[in-house]
Amino acid sequence: MKIAILSQDASLYSSRRLKEAGEERGHEVRVIPYLRCYMNITSSRPSIMFNGTPLENFDAVIPRIGASRTFYGTAVVRQFEVMGVFSANESQAISRSRDKLRCMQILAREGVGLPVTGFAHATQDIDGLIETVGGAPLVIKLLEGTQGIGVVLAETYQAAKSVIEAFRGLDANILVQEYIKEAGGADLRCFVIDGKVVAAMKRQGAKGEFRSNLHRGGNAESIKLSIEERTTAIKAAKAMGLNVAGVDLLRSNHGPVVMEVNSSPGLEGIEKATGIDVAGKIIEYVVQNAVSADVRAVVNY
Repeated sequence: MKIAILSQDASLYSSRRLKEAGEERGHEVRVIPYLRCYMNITSSRPSIMFNGTPLENFDAVIPRIGASRTFYGTAVVRQFEVMGVFSANESQAISRSRDKLRCMQILAREGVGLPVTGFAHATQDIDGLIETVGGAPLVIKLLEGTQGIGVVLAETYQAAKSVIEAFRGLDANILVQEYIKEAGGADLRCFVIDGKVVAAMKRQGAKGEFRSNLHRGGNAESIKLSIEERTTAIKAAKAMGLNVAGVDLLRSNHGPVVMEVNSSPGLEGIEKATGIDVAGKIIEYVVQNAVSADVRAVVNY
C-alpha cells in the first residue's frame, strides 16, 4: 500500500515513527510537506502537485497538520478526499476540532463532560462573564493557542479582569473556564483510534506550573483509566468525527471533563510513557480501512 504522511517536517518524532511503522509492515510511505503542494481543482481530473509532479496512486494519507496551518492543510486533505484517497482523519473533522469554541459547543450538545466555560466578544460585562464560570480562580485561553501557550490562570477577580481586558484590547477571541483545582496540575492524554482507547498517560505539570504540557517541562507516566474516563474520551473523539485523536481530560469532583480534542496528537510522549507502538496501531487502522473503502467502492460500482 502507498501511504502519504502530510507533515512539514520529516524529522519530527511522530513523522519518523509513522514512516518506520509503515515500512516495517511492508508499505511504501512518503512524508510530504503539504504547504509545498498545489492543487488542480477540476471536476474531470482533480490532482495535487508537488515539485512539479502529480501525487498519484496513493491509497491513504495520514494528516499531521500544524495548528497554525489548518486552513491550507485541510484544503490539501480535502483535495485528496476529492481524488478518492482515504484519510486517517477527514478534513472536516480536523477543522471542527481545531476551532476550540466550536469543539466545546459540539461536545456540550453531545452531553460530554466539560469544565464550565464562558465566551464573550465585548468587555462591558466582565463581571457577568467571570460569574458565569463561578468566579476566580479561573483559566483564560486564547482560542488560537496551542501547547499551553495563551493559557493564563487568574487567581483573583482583579487579575482575571485585567487579563480579559488585555486580550480583548488586542481583539483576541478568548474562552473563560472554571479552574479545576483538584486536578493538581495534571491531566490525562487518551489516545483514541477507531473508537478505542489504545494508550493513556498522566501528564503532571512542572513544580509551580498549572499547565501539564510536556513541552513546558511536565512529565508523563502510563495510567489505567476508569470506565467513565475511557467512555468520555471515546465519546469526545466520535463527536468530533475523528478516527485518530488525542483527548485530554481532567479529573474533577464531578467526573472527567474534556479540555481538548487533538486531531494531530504527538506520539513521542505517549509511546515513551506507555511502551505501546501507537504509530503501528495508526498504520494498521489506515491500511485496514483504506482496503475496506476500496472494496466498498468496487461493490457500489
